[in-house]
Amino acid sequence: MTTGHTQPSVDRARLASTMGKARILMEAMPYIKRFSGAIVVIKYGGSAMVDEDLQSSFAADVALLSLVGLRPVIVHGGGPQISRAMDKADVSPEWVNGLRVTDQATMAVVQQVLAGSVNPEIVRLLVGHGARAVGLTGIDAGLLKVVQLDPALGFVGKVDSVDTRLLRGMVESGIVPVVAPIGVGPDGKAYNLNADSAAGAVASALGAQKLIYLTDVEGVYKDFSDPDSLITRIALSETADLLEGLDGGMVPKIKSSIGALTDGVRQAHILDGRVQHAVLLEVFTPEGIGTMITQDDWQPVHGT
Repeated sequence: MTTGHTQPSVDRARLASTMGKARILMEAMPYIKRFSGAIVVIKYGGSAMVDEDLQSSFAADVALLSLVGLRPVIVHGGGPQISRAMDKADVSPEWVNGLRVTDQATMAVVQQVLAGSVNPEIVRLLVGHGARAVGLTGIDAGLLKVVQLDPALGFVGKVDSVDTRLLRGMVESGIVPVVAPIGVGPDGKAYNLNADSAAGAVASALGAQKLIYLTDVEGVYKDFSDPDSLITRIALSETADLLEGLDGGMVPKIKSSIGALTDGVRQAHILDGRVQHAVLLEVFTPEGIGTMITQDDWQPVHGT
């Protein structure tokens, strides 16, 4: 007995899947148009740096951003790798107010790990996914000039100025800079930098459209104990009150975001780096993920 209906076929299922992919591309088109040529500074750290699947996802995201006309700049961390290397080198860590004291022995380990191991590994990963990436530290060409943060902390600095000439030349040539957070002080010595703060300083100096932080949480919460209190968007003028309820590693991210937006960066994003393709989901979809901090006059992307 026949019903008058044809049976589903493999070809039809394949066509439906292909049409779904086409819809995704069309959905991304307004964002690709709006952000073409824009500089996007991404602070790379957390689980996204140590999980192989997330590493691959991140590298693919950066390569695609570059291919469709955006200009990504990567600033990376490496705290866990530094701690492991210090253990192997029998260098005992010291702490002041929760911050690692960086003496000469510690600074030697920091440079070896960040510049000699972590940075080239990120470059290798990006190149393997089709990006034209080049690694450097904040010392190269005097990129990051720093001042000492606190004499009690030793060789720990904060960014005083950013020489953008090298970075601009690279992004204008389609190269993805990968920056290790080490700067040079007025004494000519190397200083360790907080990667979150360094990323914010680089974004400010470059006039970036977006500053993106990859973290190990879903975003910023009004109350971290309440998963329903995730903040999806907040305006710059509202962030001062937000800071009062935060502590730990989220504080430098929010402070750096506030500083960058005050300097003219349009948007800052705090994303869950444990989600594959987190960067693409935030940049190219209307829903986005994580927490977005915007200028007060922000308007959503419209288009077809």
